[in-house]
Amino acid sequence: MSDKNNGQQSESNDSPDYYFNEQGFMVFTAAYHLKRGYCCKNGCKHCPYGFKKKV
Repeated sequence: MSDKNNGQQSESNDSPDYYFNEQGFMVFTAAYHLKRGYCCKNGCKHCPYGFKKKV
């Protein structure tokens, strides 16, 4: 199933925007979040803005 893990390539950057984890969920990369330009405050796994969701 490694074909699934390629992720979308951005035009200006060679880093993938996302990948699929072992459970099949799409996980956005830090490169994607930086390209988007703001924090959504959802506690994303690869948040480059340092946001941590309170449990």
